[in-house]
Amino acid sequence: MGSYQAWLVGALSSVPPVAAVMRTSWGWPIVESVHFIGLTLLFGTIAAWDLRLVGMAKRVPIAAFHRLVPLAIFGFAINAASGSMFLLTEPNQYIYNPAFHFKLLFMVLAGLNVLVFYSTMFRRLVTLEPGATPPFAARIVGIASLACWVTVIICGRLITFYRPLPCMDGEIVGFLAYCIVR
Repeated sequence: MGSYQAWLVGALSSVPPVAAVMRTSWGWPIVESVHFIGLTLLFGTIAAWDLRLVGMAKRVPIAAFHRLVPLAIFGFAINAASGSMFLLTEPNQYIYNPAFHFKLLFMVLAGLNVLVFYSTMFRRLVTLEPGATPPFAARIVGIASLACWVTVIICGRLITFYRPLPCMDGEIVGFLAYCIVR
């Protein structure tokens, strides 16, 4: 996998226009701010929705909270675009970074959680009257979603603190390299 990661870093590094913009004095700070706005839209909406699934704010119908989902999708799109700009600018700081690996893993788990939710229980929940407690399975989905997204945020912050260094001569690289393979 280390050789695949090295290839991926090379491929991502070959998109110079993004890096040129990001390396200006205001490029990175502006994109970081946009990323934070996207995160706020995404997590704020998801947290409100998930807390309703868990059983809070029972007087508000679940269908009313569901109207906020387009804001979460918009926030996710903002984060995907701005996050891609970070990745394209400094791919070696992300591809080899265990915090980034875990961030992507928990994003996939959150996506699978949403898929299970919409394919198995959404139609029943949307018809619940205000004041009704969601079924146990829906509460589990809400807790799992909150846990996944909080972990995504934590791992995103940890990316900065786990900057990979070049691999030492003779260092054995496992399934995922944690150092920069040359």
